[in-house]
Amino acid sequence: MNYIQDPKMIEVESFKIIQSIIEADFPNYQFKDDKEEKIIKRAIHTSADFDYLQNLVFTHEVISQLETFFLGGKGTLFTDTTMALSGINKRLLEKLGIQYCCYIADPEVAELAKSKGITRSMAGIEVAAKIAGPKIFVIGNAPTAIFKILEMVAANTLAVEAVVGAPVGFVGAAESKEALFESQIPAIVARGRKGGSNVAAAIINAILYQLPLNEG
Repeated sequence: MNYIQDPKMIEVESFKIIQSIIEADFPNYQFKDDKEEKIIKRAIHTSADFDYLQNLVFTHEVISQLETFFLGGKGTLFTDTTMALSGINKRLLEKLGIQYCCYIADPEVAELAKSKGITRSMAGIEVAAKIAGPKIFVIGNAPTAIFKILEMVAANTLAVEAVVGAPVGFVGAAESKEALFESQIPAIVARGRKGGSNVAAAIINAILYQLPLNEG
């Protein structure tokens, strides 16, 4: 059998196919700019779902906020799942001086969640709020994490630079993302029921790969 074996060539060919499908099936579609185009296409690349052409939205100059965060060389990226964290290019985060963390499996977070009768994702947000420095949150699974972020920001007990909101599912997923979309928090939001940890990670990687230090 004759097939592409080189990983880089597979990715290049994938993006060519994505572009050809957009041209054929969505001939009138226009990306706002090159940065959003690359983020949306990477979400499609990881999901094979062209609904992200419409569903993935950007608020309050979020791309600029995220670029400033990453290039600032300090701060912490928090995810709601180990899957989301495993999909993010941590080599680039380390190169940039950005810390990263997921509390979902932390025993103390599990105990806090049990004692309060809340989800571990919510407890993880409470713990993250105590960490010094700038913070971004990458949520791919837990609507309750988004609701907790919104509650704590409203109560002035949490400061965030930006949120990627892409939880998938049927209970609270669409509602939490719509609340995030309508908030004043800079956010990239996968509106509706679709999303997932893989999509959330792909969004972050798309931004990391566009940063100036990776040019050339």
